[in-house]
Order: sequence, then C-alpha cells, then structure tokens
Amino acid sequence: MPKTPKTGLDALLRPADSILVLIDHQPYQFTNLNSHEPTMIINNVVGLAKTAKVFNVPTILTTVLEERGGHIIKGLQDVFPDQKPVDRTFINAWEDPNVTGLVKKSGRRQLILAALYTEICLAMPAIQALDEGYDVFIVTDASGGVSREAHEMAVRRMVQAGAVPVTWMVVLGEWQRDWAREKTVAGVANAILEHGGASAAAFAWEMQLLAGRAASDQ
Repeated sequence: MPKTPKTGLDALLRPADSILVLIDHQPYQFTNLNSHEPTMIINNVVGLAKTAKVFNVPTILTTVLEERGGHIIKGLQDVFPDQKPVDRTFINAWEDPNVTGLVKKSGRRQLILAALYTEICLAMPAIQALDEGYDVFIVTDASGGVSREAHEMAVRRMVQAGAVPVTWMVVLGEWQRDWAREKTVAGVANAILEHGGASAAAFAWEMQLLAGRAASDQ
C-alpha cells in the first residue's frame, strides 16, 4: 500500500493531484464546537474553499442529516452556489458511496479533509482512506472538536495512522508554490485579504506601500 511521502517535493500538495472534501460544517455541529472559536473555523474553512476554487481543485461538500442538522453554512455554499451538498446518514463520510464515488471518479490521490467534529467526522474517513492508499491531509484549523482534548487526541491518532496535519494557509502556499505562477496570484491574494487575519493586514499594508511608490514614480 503506498504511503504518504514525508520529505521531498512529492510530500507537498499539488493542485492537479488534490481533491478537497468539506464535511458537516452545519449549524448543529457548531453548537457544540469548543476546541476553537467558531468564527475562526468559519473564516478558515471558507478561505480554504475559496482557495480550492482559485486552483480548480474539485471540492465536495457534504452534510449529515441536513433536515435536522441544518444546511451547510452560507459562507461555504456561496463559494459553490450551484453545488448541492451530499447529504448522508453515515457518520463516516467514507462509508457513503455518493461521497467516495466522486473522489474515485476524480482519479486524484491527494485527499484533503476538513470536518466537524475532528474526533469523529474527520478521523473516521481519514483513517479509512489511508488504508485505501490515499495521501491524506487534514486541515486542522478548518476542523474542530467538542473539546480541545478531543481535537488534539484525534489529530494525534490520525498522524499515527499516517495523515499529514496542515492549516489552510499551508494548503494555499503549497498549491501556489511560485509567485511567478501569475494565473492564480490574484485569486490567492483575494483569499488572503479576505481570510488571512494578520497576514491580510500585512499584505494590505504592503500593497498600499507599493501603490504609493508607483504613484511617486509617475
């Protein structure tokens, strides 16, 4: 069974090989999210989704028992307004053929996951997909658990199984890789400006300085 490489260029994410699955970012799940400030998870997962769209990375949205747990959060649905999230009864999204069928159809092997909750809806598919030979990357700051301990123990468990923990801006950086790739620079810049926190403030300041220098040179 192939294993996720831990060193070298092959260990980094590539847009052409990546597929993103966002699991259960629904109102009901947020009511018992205690490992992170909920607004941060919302900010980060929407930033991640926008970044995937910039790089044309296929993105699967999925919910569990939508009728009771609520629709996927508006910020995510707005990124993919024409996509109907896959609604499941399975707690483990990887047991639902409607989800796995889309992943397998893509032919992509770098599987990027974010979910609520980390200890259940992220850990289950991550561990199962690893056994099937996928290179699994878990976006820890776009996921959360019912407690800090639950989140942290789940991340440790997934790492022991072979998953690679990343944050959403790591995904952005590895997909971009080279600022000379101008086709995606504007989209990446917008994602940072809208969701990058302190990085957004620094980037906006840098743009202001560059604009001022350009004006003075005219």
